[in-house]
Amino acid sequence: MKELIEFIVGKMVDNPDAVAVTEREEDNTIIVELRVAREDLGKVIGKQGRTAKAMRAVLAAAAGRLEKRSRLEILE
Repeated sequence: MKELIEFIVGKMVDNPDAVAVTEREEDNTIIVELRVAREDLGKVIGKQGRTAKAMRAVLAAAAGRLEKRSRLEILE
């Protein structure tokens, strides 16, 4: 999961070196925390949150294959 988000976000931001992704598991949920540079935050969230929603959908599909739930947290 971590590598998937790193790949997707790394291609869309201006500063890929500032991308930091951590992954942890609680109960049956995989929690992925994403940090990007402040100037790239708008690109990651997208207009009306569409980009973030799409990333969450991809993450949910990947987690579903593992029979787990997922949550993407975009942090400042």
